[in-house]
Amino acid sequence: MKKGFKIAIIIVGVLFLAGVGFAYYVYDSLRDTANAIHEPVEGRQLPSRVVDIEDSEPVSFLIAGIDARGDDLSGRSDTMILVTVNPALNSMKMLSIPRDTRTEIIGRGTVEKINHAYAYGGPAMAMDSVENLFNVNIDHYVTINMEGFKELIDALGGVTVNNNFAFSSGGYSFPEGQQFLSGEEALAYTRMRKEDPQGDFGRAARQREIVQAVIKEAAQFGSITKANEMLDVVGGSVKTDMSLEDMWTLQNNYRGSLGTVDQITFDYTTPTIDGASYVVLSDETVAEISSELREHLELD
Repeated sequence: MKKGFKIAIIIVGVLFLAGVGFAYYVYDSLRDTANAIHEPVEGRQLPSRVVDIEDSEPVSFLIAGIDARGDDLSGRSDTMILVTVNPALNSMKMLSIPRDTRTEIIGRGTVEKINHAYAYGGPAMAMDSVENLFNVNIDHYVTINMEGFKELIDALGGVTVNNNFAFSSGGYSFPEGQQFLSGEEALAYTRMRKEDPQGDFGRAARQREIVQAVIKEAAQFGSITKANEMLDVVGGSVKTDMSLEDMWTLQNNYRGSLGTVDQITFDYTTPTIDGASYVVLSDETVAEISSELREHLELD
């Protein structure tokens, strides 16, 4: 065997072992992070269903952004987004639920702003209250500290958005059109609502845009090069009821559904009731949203 060929074999072998070692390291780190963020749902009042993600059945998630500091995920949910995914249709629907939405808080027996549910009873009460409002199964939850969300965006290297109109927020200026945002800029971008003619709904639209951008960026292979930084951020800021196996299966079976995202919009009123301002959805609006989501989840 020629010397050059032997050297080539040795180099290939070393590269292969290095690749295996890196893959094991990443998987081991993923497992540790998955264990750290895994928090099963306890205390749900409404019956839950079992979705076969191995068979790529339609599935739903409640994403709650908690405006807290450090790794403290307590407090009211500043952002609530209901996501449904249907792999057979290669589509995903996103519904931003205004935090001031007036509804029954399941497990408490009161009618209040929906963002109070998380403060009272964590993910279980938030999931039950959203499920009761729209008559649609909520299968899984993800909560994230919004400060951690900022760090996650930085770990991904930033996100691209397409701004509808120029405004300033948090010390940053956002011109109209497409632009690239850091984590700090993205957080300021999502928090502005006073200058938005749509108020909280305009803010919700920007939140959906950022969440969608993060999901797409995180699904790219290039993000693996920043795995350590991402895992550190996720481990300290995220909680979910999904196991590592669940997340791995979702990544493999549902990735194609990220291609088409339908953002659900709806009409509403903003009355003041007992001195508090609410977002109120008519029965007809709730029924329309429920029908669209149930059809997407193949519940009917």
